[in-house]
Amino acid sequence: MFRSWRVVLGLVISAGFLVYAFQGQQPGEIWAALRRVDGRWIAPALVFYFVGVWLRAVRWSVLLRPLVAVSARSIWPVVVVGYTANNVLPLRMGELVRSYLLGRRYGVRKTAALATIAVERLFDGLTMLAFMLAATTVISFTAELQRLALIAFVLFVAILLGLMVLTLGGDLRDRLLQLVLGPLPTPVADRVERMAASFLGGLGVLTRKGDLLLVATLSLGAWGCEASMYWLVAQGFGLPLTAAVGPAGALLTTGVANLATLVPAAPGYVGTFEAGVLLAVNGALGVPRSLALSYAILVHAALWFPVTLWGAIEWWRQHLSLAQARREATVGDGEEFAAMTMSRAEANVAPQPERRQASTTGRGSG
Repeated sequence: MFRSWRVVLGLVISAGFLVYAFQGQQPGEIWAALRRVDGRWIAPALVFYFVGVWLRAVRWSVLLRPLVAVSARSIWPVVVVGYTANNVLPLRMGELVRSYLLGRRYGVRKTAALATIAVERLFDGLTMLAFMLAATTVISFTAELQRLALIAFVLFVAILLGLMVLTLGGDLRDRLLQLVLGPLPTPVADRVERMAASFLGGLGVLTRKGDLLLVATLSLGAWGCEASMYWLVAQGFGLPLTAAVGPAGALLTTGVANLATLVPAAPGYVGTFEAGVLLAVNGALGVPRSLALSYAILVHAALWFPVTLWGAIEWWRQHLSLAQARREATVGDGEEFAAMTMSRAEANVAPQPERRQASTTGRGSG
């Protein structure tokens, strides 16, 4: 029931953004703009995109160093399968599928893998903000873009501070954990404590300055490749889009479009991505709305189809079914929640042993 509710919510949100994007537009104009595109620009755009995906695999291998030594080549299939799952499953479940596959192949606990992915998302968000800040040297922001940048800044700074507290504040961290664990029955608290210890293990890269610098550099490189893809696709449309989406315009569009996809939506970020591109290309760069929407559709298709097809091949090679992916992706809020609930019920009818002082350095470090 809960999973169905999440799917419906994502579909409703996507539908709302699609209505916003297509409101007042003529399908004939959009189709005509797409037919005029010079397709010779698409191939180099895809090359840049997949170079960016490869750099993300390298980055993840660096983030995983405190947990397991694994090469980018080895985890490339896992990364591509995660992209595919994000494109066919709602609400970014591909991140959970990716953590499951990593655990199946290398024995890394899912919560630890999710911690590394959380750090990934933090660096992605900070990189998008950096792109938008760089674009402000050339482009004037609309009020909507200013609000988006402010909200994203507050969100990612809060996440950064929270992760720093978890990683560096030993006594404070233990006190906070004790506040959470104290009211819980012992079996439930023990499970939560083990999950917390596993998650903290996945944040180990935050204490390694050299690795952090490398992760930041790889993030700029990966997203720079994707911004190059946005620029190359724009060249295929010719004027006036070519003049508007220059280097600064490509950075702005990349940043805004990807920040917009943080909103929970249907599989493949349908609707939210188009709305983000329109906010930048039509709102800030002044490109006519129908042309901006045509550009958004083509960029989205270039981002979706090739990696999804590649990921489908890797999906088959991993012997992973769609039903299994859904089951494994939702185990964190389904089976584990049920197990914790059963533990709570058992604890309520059993004698309660005295709670031990919470510590993230003793039990549950695996």
